[in-house]
This record gives sequence, structure tokens and C-alpha cells, in this order.
Amino acid sequence: MAADAAADEDNQPRQSTMPPVAKEQREHHGKDAPPGFVPRMSAEDVSAVEAVLGYAFADKSLVEQALTHGSFYYPYRPGETYERLEYLGDGVLTCLMSREVFRTYRTLPPGPLTRLRAANVDKEKLARVAVARGLDRFLRHKAPQLEGQIHVFIEEMCMYPVHSNGLLDPPKVLSDIVESLIGAIYFDSNFNQEEAWRVFRNLADPLISLETLGKHPVSELFEFCQKTRRGVKIVKDEWDKNLKVEVLIDGELAGSATYAQKKEIAQNRAAKAALDKLKEIMGQCQTESVSTDVSEPLDRLDLAGTIKYQ
Repeated sequence: MAADAAADEDNQPRQSTMPPVAKEQREHHGKDAPPGFVPRMSAEDVSAVEAVLGYAFADKSLVEQALTHGSFYYPYRPGETYERLEYLGDGVLTCLMSREVFRTYRTLPPGPLTRLRAANVDKEKLARVAVARGLDRFLRHKAPQLEGQIHVFIEEMCMYPVHSNGLLDPPKVLSDIVESLIGAIYFDSNFNQEEAWRVFRNLADPLISLETLGKHPVSELFEFCQKTRRGVKIVKDEWDKNLKVEVLIDGELAGSATYAQKKEIAQNRAAKAALDKLKEIMGQCQTESVSTDVSEPLDRLDLAGTIKYQ
């Protein structure tokens, strides 16, 4: 009987742990707000988030918590943020995606399984989910630069309409709120994995499959050059001065990129530019010499696209 009572208690809707706020107080914000006051998320916004997720929360305060960045409390004493729910959601998504790829690809070895799992829950994939579903509109924060960073990411998504494998640098907060919302659903549903997976599967559709899984541009460049017996050198010593990274193939400039925020992104874009140029040259050579073995023209081809004769 005691166990049944405990089970029944677990299945009851959780009561909100956040104190009620009078309606007239909700209009106060910034310097006119009473000391320590933090505005609540409106019922309309909570309902809108639930509609996007396709899930009705028993404890509505979890929606607010899952979308509250630490900066939102400034200049008052910090309160609850999405960090704990993000931690929970991160673990849940890793487990559920591991299960999904393991079930879907019955004979695939651990290496490709790991890459598939990672691609579907990495920062870029989850950030794309947040933007595509409009969840970023409900983020509660006061970080001065954050809106601009999100805007830049949305613009750059147009340049890379599918997962870029390291060519974009999405603001971490976007992936954080997807993880925190999944964590909130997992907690609110009494740790129901299937409910958390149902919501995420709909949000993240389409998942990255083995057929659509791309390669990291630096890895692909080195593999390509190894097969075609070319030397690769990535020059990034000058990034601190001019924000540029260059890629040299057999001592010749093959690609370069400039990116101010992160050296790694500049390196990845430079590698992609060099790789695209090599592939273009290879295509031109194959067109001009259809009957010639593919490996031969690649070895004899310079970066201007002409055949080098010995």
C-alpha cells in the first residue's frame, strides 16, 4: 500500500515552485522594478512554447526555467536558470540518440555510430533546431551581444542550408535551450524517455542519417591529399594579426578564410575552400582526359588547373 501511494504521488502533477507575482507587478522591469524583482514568463508565451514542443507541462514553471539565461537576473541576485535542466537534457539526448542509431544501423561499427550520434546532438544541429522552431524568440536574457550573435548565425545558415560540419559557430545558448527543454520534459513526465524522444524526434526532423552524414573539412582535406599524394600545410600563425588562415597544397596557396571570432572556424573554412578547389581541378582534368586514370592527372595537376609535364 505504501508503494502504491508513493507511485500515485509520483504521477500527480507537480506544483510550481515559483512564487506568484501580482498582475500589476509584471509590468515592472529594469530600473522601475522593486529590488530583487524578476518578471515572470507570460502564460501566452508558455502556451506558445508548449505548442512548438507538442507537450503540455504539468509544472509550467519548468518552461520558464528552461528558457532563462543567467544574465536575465542582472543586476539582481541570480536565481534559477536553465543550466541544471540543460545538464539533464544533454545526458538524455546522448542516451536516446545512442539507442536510435544502434537500432537503425544493425551492423555499423562503433566509429560511424559515434559520428552519427554526435552529428545529431552537436551544437550546430541543436542550434538549427532552436532557430527553425522559433525557440530563440522565447529566450530570457540580458546579454548585450547575444542578439547580434544569433542574428549572424541565422544569416550564415542561409549560406550553409545543411549541417556544415564545423563551418559555422552557433551561439551555445541556442543548443543549450533545446537540451534544457528536453530535460524539462523528461523531468516533468516523471523521467519518461519515450515522451522525451517523441518531442525531440519531431523537433529535430529530419535527423542526420548515414547517407547525409558529412565529413569534417580538415579531415576530408587530409584524406584527399593522402590519396592523391599531395602535401598539405595549414598556416594559422598570422590569425592573431589579420584573422586569416591559409592552406598550402604542395607549397601553393589553395584556399584561405577570414573569421574573427574563432581561429578554428577560419581553419575549417580555409580547408573547405582548398578542398573545393582540388575537386574542381580534378573534375576539369577528368573532363579533358576521360580515358586517363584518375590518380595520374591528380598527381600531375597544379593548382591552376593545368597538367604538369615532367
